[in-house]
Amino acid sequence: MFVSPKREHDRMTPLAVIITVLAYFAVMLIVSWISSRGSDNSTFFSGGRKSKWYVVAFAMIGSAMSGVTFVSVPGMVGASGFGYMQMALGFIVGYFVIAYVLVPLFYKLNVVSIYQYLEDRFGMSSYKTGAWFFFISKILGASVRLFLVCLTLQLLIFEPLGLPFILNVLISMLIVLAYTFKGGVKSVIWTDTLKTFCMIIAVLLSIIFIGKNLGLDFSGIVATVKGSGPMSKMFYFDDVNHPQYFFKQFLGGLFTVVAMTGLDQDMMQRTLSCKDYKDSQKNLVTSIFMQSVVIFMFLSLGVLLYTFAKANGITETGDTLFPAVATSGLLPGIVGVLFIVGLVASAYGAGGSALTSLTTSFTVDIIGTKGKSEEKVKSTRQKVHICMAVGMAVVIFVFNLLNNTSAIDAVYKIASYTYGPILGMFAFGIVCKKSVHDKWVPLVAVIAPVLCFILQSNSARWFGGYKFSYELLLFNALFTIIGLCLLIRKDNNR
Repeated sequence: MFVSPKREHDRMTPLAVIITVLAYFAVMLIVSWISSRGSDNSTFFSGGRKSKWYVVAFAMIGSAMSGVTFVSVPGMVGASGFGYMQMALGFIVGYFVIAYVLVPLFYKLNVVSIYQYLEDRFGMSSYKTGAWFFFISKILGASVRLFLVCLTLQLLIFEPLGLPFILNVLISMLIVLAYTFKGGVKSVIWTDTLKTFCMIIAVLLSIIFIGKNLGLDFSGIVATVKGSGPMSKMFYFDDVNHPQYFFKQFLGGLFTVVAMTGLDQDMMQRTLSCKDYKDSQKNLVTSIFMQSVVIFMFLSLGVLLYTFAKANGITETGDTLFPAVATSGLLPGIVGVLFIVGLVASAYGAGGSALTSLTTSFTVDIIGTKGKSEEKVKSTRQKVHICMAVGMAVVIFVFNLLNNTSAIDAVYKIASYTYGPILGMFAFGIVCKKSVHDKWVPLVAVIAPVLCFILQSNSARWFGGYKFSYELLLFNALFTIIGLCLLIRKDNNR
């Protein structure tokens, strides 16, 4: 539960939440309808390569953050302070790698799906392997994100009205399907712009209102954040075994963002909608610096949330802290409204972009569009889009049946593992010009995560207490590269 029993009567009423959610959805559907006029397969898959770079840059702030980020980043301050900024520094370096290494390559090949590079470089088996690894990772990860927001809506709306969880899921997926069905990535960019705006306003005004409640002006807020002791600690250099150790976080941020942004169809589909690679590079560089500012705002909000909670006897921590404070009734009602808008905007925006990228990858990479007419591709794409929505709904419902939050953690770990082989294949393909035995690449891609699981499970025993954190992704990619080296063809032909 997000709110303690003694404050149950102060929670936002279901009617207030419904009005807030419907108002946001109405605006989102209007934006989607306007942006999807005149859409075809090209605009669905790549935005027609006509997106303005500064619009995409602003939209990508929101697209990089989900409903999980919205509640988790402020909550993590209690346990790890501002340590997340160490990852953000890695994100910055990673975005430069994406902008100046991957983006020119993708534009040169003129790809719709980034995994088409793997076919051109290695062969069909590698191409399908990359596409399937992305598909599994994205449908699990996106479903988890929507599952968490569905749980919130169930507590705030559906449960008080006696409505079942399955209805919650169906309505949620119908909304996501409705605003992405026609416009695709073009609609996603504009709805992500709306999402980013709502999310930033929600965080900024929450900081102001909570600060005002605590009797703090701007300088007081700065002093409170700066003087919050362990919660304001940003750099961890003292213990290499600590999960927050600087180089673990920095390298983890660098390679995670290269894999989960630069090699993720969901994220790159937006960036590749710019007219050329130079605009795409401007988009990425601008976006990552703005994202860093927003992350710092989230962490600062976290300090204020913990300060407010301590002053008012609220015991929730971590992911439940922001929802508890926002809906407690101890702050102006607008704070609860802002929380709901920010959560719904970030969660459903992520769901919509994931659904679009899944449709693109499955249609282009797994089914194939070569030699098919525009109408045939459109018909296939629409059927796939509906099937992907149904698939996500089923996964969300299964998570609810499991009723075990550890399943969420497990899915995130599995999803992060799937990017390792993709990162390894791209890195090998770009750096090494040798051909490989393509038919054995899927085996290498499966073995690498298995080796990582064994390594992570035994690291403390094998390496004197050392525990892997986000840097495990690097080892996953390294194992893949080693496997590909063993597959190099002596005749240098496919």
